[in-house]
Amino acid sequence: MSNDKKELAVAALRNGTVIDRIPSSALFQAVRLLGLEKSNCHVTIGNNLRSEKLGTKGIIKIADTEFPETVLNRIAIIAPCAVVNTIRDFEVVEKRPVRLPDTISGIVKCDNPKCISNNEPMKTKFEVIEHDPVVIRCHYCNHTVAGKDAQIL
Repeated sequence: MSNDKKELAVAALRNGTVIDRIPSSALFQAVRLLGLEKSNCHVTIGNNLRSEKLGTKGIIKIADTEFPETVLNRIAIIAPCAVVNTIRDFEVVEKRPVRLPDTISGIVKCDNPKCISNNEPMKTKFEVIEHDPVVIRCHYCNHTVAGKDAQIL
C-alpha cells in the first residue's frame, strides 16, 4: 500500500448520525424531511458520490443529532436502501438499514381527494405493499402510490 494518503475534505464526526446510500435523486428531499435547513448543527451533504450498489448516491452527516424512528420512517419512504450510522466518540456504534413498518400512520397524505382522511379530522394510515421500491396503499380508500411519488407530511 502506498504511503501517499489523501486528506479528507470533511472532518470526522465525534457524535451524530450519518445517513448513507440515499439515491442522489432523493437527497435534497431527505434534507427537507429531516428539517436540516433549520438546524443549527453542523451538517455535511455529499451528492452524486460513486456507489457500486446505486451508481451514484447521497450522504448526510449531522453532528450531535440522533433521529427518532418516526423521522427515519419518512426517509425510508423515499430512500428504502438508506443506511443509518450512529456515531459516538468517533466510532460507529450502530449501523442499520432504514425499514418501514408494515403500517404507517400520519406520515403520508392520501392523494385521493375523495378519501375520508382528506375530508375528516383523522390520521392517515397506509399499509406497505412493497418495501423496495416502496409502494403503499391507503387503509381507507385502497389508493396505491409509489414512495417516490408520496406526499410526505
